[in-house]
Amino acid sequence: MAKGYLALALHAHLPFVKHPDDPHALEERWLYEAISETYIPLINVFQGLVRDGVDFRLTLSLSPPLLCMLADELLQQRYLNHLHKLQELIYRELERTYQQPDFHRLAQMYQYRINQCHHIFHQEYGNNLIQAFKQLQDQGKLEVITCGATHGYFPLNNLYREAIRAQVGIAVKTYEKHFGCPPKGLWLPECAYNPGDDEILKEFGLQYFFVDTHGILFADCRPRYGVYAPVYCPSGVAAFGRDAESSKQVWSADEGYPGDFDYREYYRDIGYDLDYDYIKSYIHPDGHRLNTGIKYYRITGKQTHDKQPYMPQWAREKAAIHAGNFMFNREKQIEHLAGIMDRKPIIVAPYDAELFGHWWFEGPDFLDFLIRKIYYDQSVVKMVTPGDYLAEYPLNQVTTPCMSSWGHKGYHEFWLDGSNDWIYRHLHKATERMIELANQHRWSEGLTERALKQAARELLLAQSSDWAFIMKTGTMVDYAVRRTKQHIHNFTRLYRSVKNNDLDKKWLEDLEATDNIFPEVDYRIYCK
Repeated sequence: MAKGYLALALHAHLPFVKHPDDPHALEERWLYEAISETYIPLINVFQGLVRDGVDFRLTLSLSPPLLCMLADELLQQRYLNHLHKLQELIYRELERTYQQPDFHRLAQMYQYRINQCHHIFHQEYGNNLIQAFKQLQDQGKLEVITCGATHGYFPLNNLYREAIRAQVGIAVKTYEKHFGCPPKGLWLPECAYNPGDDEILKEFGLQYFFVDTHGILFADCRPRYGVYAPVYCPSGVAAFGRDAESSKQVWSADEGYPGDFDYREYYRDIGYDLDYDYIKSYIHPDGHRLNTGIKYYRITGKQTHDKQPYMPQWAREKAAIHAGNFMFNREKQIEHLAGIMDRKPIIVAPYDAELFGHWWFEGPDFLDFLIRKIYYDQSVVKMVTPGDYLAEYPLNQVTTPCMSSWGHKGYHEFWLDGSNDWIYRHLHKATERMIELANQHRWSEGLTERALKQAARELLLAQSSDWAFIMKTGTMVDYAVRRTKQHIHNFTRLYRSVKNNDLDKKWLEDLEATDNIFPEVDYRIYCK
């Protein structure tokens, strides 16, 4: 019988990006890359485990914007077009590398992977990968949970509680639409907790959320078991704290597994390496070079130019070794903790899902090896979800976690500094106006109701924490600024049009077609 538990949690999220008028929008490629390099490889791993009779439990957060994009027919078709271009490119690569054995074998590997993506996406699931995750949840392997409606950063949007209620309530409704049942848990965007937000989670029937390590350790009452058991907030909603040791082994740029020299190098892609005349048909039409996902080198060392050909077998062997090391360390943790606790400890290991496959190419192999090793090779650790643990241990210490996030330095400065602090006065004013509109027009119909729904969408899209994050990191800043300003502008125009009763029907229709997240949104959630 297992002495303790491991709760692996993957958070899958992308900001809502859809540009109907631009079939070559660079930002839409974020979705296409994540589907090919993370979501489909993970589905393939999970299906293989089910097929082989390997029992496992894993928590997966699918954010509402990601669900809306995965279900969008235009984006589904554009992803298929993206795959067709990759199939064309890899056929050319097979010819180009014919006299280069190391690279030719890799081209064959990519051809197999691209064709596999097409088969799983198109043939197996009819272009809708949500069905794959629903199937795995119905089989009892995944516990799929939700996130904030547009990944809004709760503590910095908390001037009006209605903003947080809308982020939570709309997320729950979106989840129910796609999965046919309410979610058990919610991944706080950026794991950012503000004391009292759990009351809103309770209102919408959520049982638990995740916080970073210090959110639990610095709670208002000292946690008896540290982060190795959940705590209940006064509301009765449970908080699970991240285990720092297991996180460091995967996340750390210097000490983590993904930095091993035998793993594939992310930053050497043929989209940048090959001659422009050869690659121009497969990058952006205006000449911007970009990642194709076809990469032929391993990390080798710290110098980008001094790279050796990628050897998939070496990388798989390292993934197996690292999975064994990760399991060994969890065994030792649990053996120690089990001796000093009156219940089985739980080690919570949450990660961004896109780490596995997109940034760390071998990440899905690592998970495959890890889950199989846990099932076959030991008896100390068992995989569970937070929902499983609460069902076994319904009585837990009551305390209030401290305000925290999993961002740089653990609090809010990554989303609130000189590069992005200007956005919040606009978000707060728009929220105040949305509440005003909702209260004044509770029973609106026709064009006014449509305008109020679109106003809610524009506010929610402006609140996405991704825009502030991008402004801080300095990548794609112009796009993040443009998106923030455009959504605030759209909201403000809608607000004034509703107040003045002079709605432009054609403009509203165009806006509804472009920013069409949450088709069934109920703006009345902003009512006091």
